[in-house]
Amino acid sequence: MKKSALAISTLALACANVYAQSSVTVYGLIDAGVTYNSKVGAANGSRFSVDSGDQAASRIGFKGSEDLGGGLSAIFNLENGFAADTGGMSTANTLFDRKSVVGLSGGFGTVTLGRQTDYLEDLGTKYGSVSTVGSNAIKGAHFGNLDRTAGGARTDNSIRYDSNNLSGFTGSLFYGFGEIAGNNSAGQSFGVAGNYANGPFGIGAGYYQNKLSAASTTGQAGDTSLKTFSIGASYQAGPVKLYGMWSQIKQPRAAAVAATGLTNITNATKANVFDLGADYLVTPNLHLVGAVIYDRADIKRATTGATTGSTTQLNVGVDYYLSKRTDVYAMYSNLRAKDVVNPGVVNAAYSASPSDDSTQNVLRLGLRHRF
Repeated sequence: MKKSALAISTLALACANVYAQSSVTVYGLIDAGVTYNSKVGAANGSRFSVDSGDQAASRIGFKGSEDLGGGLSAIFNLENGFAADTGGMSTANTLFDRKSVVGLSGGFGTVTLGRQTDYLEDLGTKYGSVSTVGSNAIKGAHFGNLDRTAGGARTDNSIRYDSNNLSGFTGSLFYGFGEIAGNNSAGQSFGVAGNYANGPFGIGAGYYQNKLSAASTTGQAGDTSLKTFSIGASYQAGPVKLYGMWSQIKQPRAAAVAATGLTNITNATKANVFDLGADYLVTPNLHLVGAVIYDRADIKRATTGATTGSTTQLNVGVDYYLSKRTDVYAMYSNLRAKDVVNPGVVNAAYSASPSDDSTQNVLRLGLRHRF
């Protein structure tokens, strides 16, 4: 009897140990609020709306790990974006549009394969307005997020390597497979980045480029389509965090703009984006934030018209944390455009923007909960 009890106890302990070595976490974020846009659409009329993710994209995810022994772990991460105001999926016909990866982690670092972002998004979170104003409210001002720092820029069929922390230094390598038979460079992408963080100071830089997957009117499959480089830094001075980023984006295969009037800034061949801001911690729960983003672009014209354009976005706001997981925020943004169509403050797809280069004012009052 004693032997049976001992055997049962040993088996139970072994099962508990196996269970403890594996974990699965369900997590997410819901961001919804009321938004006022001063000018939207063809008639540039004002609009009130209930929006999802005007600061941070609403999402639900699953991640987990299994201890394989010897310091090696198997990991996975599945993440879906959705609209809190309608319940719809952020990307039609793509269930895990934000992330779908499996990988290994150990003393060598972490390797993941699947659909994922490159390290430029990490830099944006560390050193750009993403951390204070929110990614969905700065994409337009960041060259339509072609600099890849404001989230939402993901690569299918990719592999990413991240090093472990080495005395404050971390590095990352990224490669996307084009998967075009007979032309390995078609649709190909790659990136490299590094970051250093020590106490209140941090600095990082990264580069990414991709190539055409098919022939177009301006190039052949395998020709470089996008090159983007970013460098950023931050410093925590007591209750104030100061941050800044500079990004340069080049589109070597951008077609010349045929029309003589205004064009979308994302049609430019080259752009420089400057992002500066501050986050002041008034109390442990209350943040005052401010930022300015300036984007200057070069435009290739087939006929006549302005060959440069610019946008300037000013942001000020207050963010109050009701708890560690729930906060309420109020954000005011002013976006001015010159010689290009105003891209709009929120959602960055010209879906809530003026029809011309009119100045747009946006006020957001939102509630955000993490779980």
